[in-house]
Amino acid sequence: MARRGYRDEVALSRLGELAEKRRALITDAERLKRERNEASTAMAAVKDKKSQEFADRREALRGLSDTIKGQEAELAEVEGTLQALLHELPNLPHQSAPDGKSEEENVWVRSWGKKPEFAFEAKDHVDLGEALGIVDFEAGAKISGARFTVLRGMGARLERALMQFMLDRHADEHGYEELWVPTLLKDASLFGTGQLPKFARDSFRIAKDEEWASQNEASHDLYLCPTAEVPVTNTLADTIVEAASLPIAYAAYSACFRSEAGSYGRDTRGLIRQHQFDKVELVRFAAPEDAMAQHALLTEHAEKILQALELHYQVVELCTGDLGFGAQKCFDLEVWLPGQNAYREISSCSWFGDFQARRMKARYRPESDGKKKVKPKLLHTINGSGLAIGRTLVALLEQKQRQDGSVVIPEALRPYVGGRALIEAR
Repeated sequence: MARRGYRDEVALSRLGELAEKRRALITDAERLKRERNEASTAMAAVKDKKSQEFADRREALRGLSDTIKGQEAELAEVEGTLQALLHELPNLPHQSAPDGKSEEENVWVRSWGKKPEFAFEAKDHVDLGEALGIVDFEAGAKISGARFTVLRGMGARLERALMQFMLDRHADEHGYEELWVPTLLKDASLFGTGQLPKFARDSFRIAKDEEWASQNEASHDLYLCPTAEVPVTNTLADTIVEAASLPIAYAAYSACFRSEAGSYGRDTRGLIRQHQFDKVELVRFAAPEDAMAQHALLTEHAEKILQALELHYQVVELCTGDLGFGAQKCFDLEVWLPGQNAYREISSCSWFGDFQARRMKARYRPESDGKKKVKPKLLHTINGSGLAIGRTLVALLEQKQRQDGSVVIPEALRPYVGGRALIEAR
């Protein structure tokens, strides 16, 4: 936890106290249950059921039972408090994750392609999109408020084309099974992947109509999907799969909804940080011994999309101080945005170890040697964007712009837009 920069000594001290109290209560409860069993046996051995001895033993047995009930209630309260604190703790970093305090200490791994060079001053995607008539920030704000956008014409078609292109590549070339997942998710699903309770403020919770809730027996809260990682990963919640079926690889599109609590004032211009955006997500399930290799493979698959679109990017490994809440190791793909003269994250490819699987009870059964039944073990989960579609559109506009304001459509994407090679002003 210190490697992560986690320094809440009060919380850690409280955890230690609760853990000790829990062990003491369990030990005491077991002792009292043994006493109760012995007292019950002794009472049954009394022949005269109307005697004072029998009445005294029965009263003592009742007292023991009441004491045990009180201890069980106290134990349940302690365990509830303990679990609530544990659920707020981030995952432990993998031993291979580089040490560091912040994003400034992330480690460059590799880059692909070259930064595009222009004989003119590069525009950002906002100016390009508005001049081409393909993004309408004013209409989005009018309809839904700040950080919502309407895409028009080729903007809308490119968003759809990128989604289909990404899904086709991942399914046809990389072997992912495509899923189409719900947008409304149970609170238990967000807990399973680590969004709840830690990031409740970043999520959109649905206010349920009481009549609908009663008709559907919906005792759970519902949230708008923050990323397809949540529904896709939860397909294996409370499930045991056979080792022979691993690795399991899924790809899914989803509209994503995030309140971006605490991010106001950052990235307010354009499409970089929206309350609603589109994303294709990759999720892999693996046995622990194969998980690091599967993490590298998923990262490679996300990179292949950028390469096919001829977009320059770099890969950095996040240091321990910059890791996401549930990740134990993470590679970020950062695409170059000439309009901002900066690299921006377009995919975080994270390996969670058994952090999510433990919360979801997602397990696999190792292959047996035939001598004895093998107990299930926790799966390791890996996921990453393959890719964030809106940010891919931003990179495409900025890296492929021409001096006359038109934008070149990458060759691999042209079959998805009717063979068009350019985006030009209408």
